Amino acid sequence: QVQLVESGGGLVQPGGSRRLSCAASGNIFSINAMGWYRQAPGNERELVALITSGGGEKYYADSVKGRFTISRDIAKNTMYLQMNSLKPEDTAVYYCNAVNRDLMKYWGQGTQITVSS
Repeated sequence: QVQLVESGGGLVQPGGSRRLSCAASGNIFSINAMGWYRQAPGNERELVALITSGGGEKYYADSVKGRFTISRDIAKNTMYLQMNSLKPEDTAVYYCNAVNRDLMKYWGQGTQITVSS
């Protein structure tokens, strides 16, 4: 089992920045990859960014490429999503996700990001 806890959500003005954190605990050595997803009202949950266990490979959705950066601090068992140049369309609940070697998925509880003036 892997437990994930997100933090860092809140209200941000357009053009602003925010950093989300996802603290992992439990059987973290089984994690193969981690990622951030988001879900806006009325929309399906979508992948925002992905990072492999060693941090060597990263993937970004086209909508956030160049604005968001995913990273991991292995020593702290924590993953981050640095979000810059935020837009109103980035408003969503952001979820932390981990996938283990058996392709089992784990989810955090989600944290709300609202981009509005």
